[in-house]
Amino acid sequence: MEMTATIREQMEEFLHKNEMTINRFAEISEVNSGTLSNILNGNRPISMQQLDRITSGMGLEEGYFYELYIDECIFHATPDWRRLGPFLHRCAELGKLDCLDKAVRMTMDNISYSPLLFETAELFFKEGKHEAAVLLYRSVAESERFQHSERLALCQYRLFTLGLTDDQDANLQAAVYFEPYVDRLDEMYQLDALRQLININVSLNRWDKVEELANKMGSKAKIQYQNNMKMYDLGDKEVKPLIFYILYGELILANVCREKGDYEKGLYYISLYSNPDWIYEPTENDLQIIEQFKEWGKANKYLYQLMIGQVEILPEYINYISIKENEVFPALCNIMIAANRYDINVDQILERFEVYLTLKNQSSNIGTISRQINAERYTRLLSELGIYYLNAKNYDKGLQYILESLVSSITINSNKGMLRCMGLFEQFRDFSSLETQKRFKKLVSEVQKLNEKKIGLSTSYS
Repeated sequence: MEMTATIREQMEEFLHKNEMTINRFAEISEVNSGTLSNILNGNRPISMQQLDRITSGMGLEEGYFYELYIDECIFHATPDWRRLGPFLHRCAELGKLDCLDKAVRMTMDNISYSPLLFETAELFFKEGKHEAAVLLYRSVAESERFQHSERLALCQYRLFTLGLTDDQDANLQAAVYFEPYVDRLDEMYQLDALRQLININVSLNRWDKVEELANKMGSKAKIQYQNNMKMYDLGDKEVKPLIFYILYGELILANVCREKGDYEKGLYYISLYSNPDWIYEPTENDLQIIEQFKEWGKANKYLYQLMIGQVEILPEYINYISIKENEVFPALCNIMIAANRYDINVDQILERFEVYLTLKNQSSNIGTISRQINAERYTRLLSELGIYYLNAKNYDKGLQYILESLVSSITINSNKGMLRCMGLFEQFRDFSSLETQKRFKKLVSEVQKLNEKKIGLSTSYS
């Protein structure tokens, strides 16, 4: 059966071919015979429920008529949300995103649909139908691009968070594009948008930008807290209590100080988020957040001592993280940096925690760790392991870790990581095997392809 005839024509052909009466088809499809008669005569539009039942009654796969339905019952019919809304839901359920996108774009001239499409996108978002939600958010954002509305800002916020990937270049572009919309959001969404922007910039090591955003987030959160706005219930599980954003801002500022080598100021920020005695009437959720930040504060104090050369603190640091499973991976990343900086033998530590030297999702007692931060940490960990073994003259193992870090750098499109790894390999090339050199050459060609893609060059010339 070709998809050139109308739905009604194909129904008629089916009835004729199978010598079936309308009453008999009504029994099979569970659609009233009078309704079927009106549909066949063109006196009644087809609802989504009726279309699905007719499709099933004809023995066709779900969604078989959806392309035709768009043209016949949405585009060429009087606009009606009672048909369009259910159609979008069914397309999302069946994964027919092309049909969903086409239907939405055909109706975007009618701006009155924008609020309904936005509400549907939010529902899809909460149901985890993110691909369908993205299509709706894009359409709403496009139709309202000159409105400067809160709805437009929330669409851009959703598109930003849902569009984040492992690609650092793409994430940077997304962050730069989205940032101007932050101040148009609801106040609580502003805080979480700033948190997301902070995490992306941390993964990119853009520490000046991280500091700017952390100060902005902390300031906004403190003002809201002082105005007794303890938390919002926006029905969004990602939005956290106000005290989280205040403490997280202080933790991030401490990390900025650590990266800049200002450990004294960093310890000051650690004291702020480790002992938040300004919190009044904490809820059970608040208490869980407070406890988590205290744990992070204690771990970071050990880290600071280690980073300034107090190597003797390492056994105590290890004992602490050994009973805090969530702390092991980030601690190992930092321990390897310190080990290379101060020539510390950590062989036993690496053997003891070998199972943690892999890339996997990380979490804390109050949520998951940013996937982008986690991927960047892992890439850096691999390179530090490489440096450690190269310094120990275990060249084969060291270069293998450097190449693994290069693979990871290519995966996340980290220019800094790729340059670091290629520089280290060239430095120790004379100690590499022929097989290792061949692998390096292949990886360098992948780096070149990435760079050509970024600057729009072609690998073929005339």
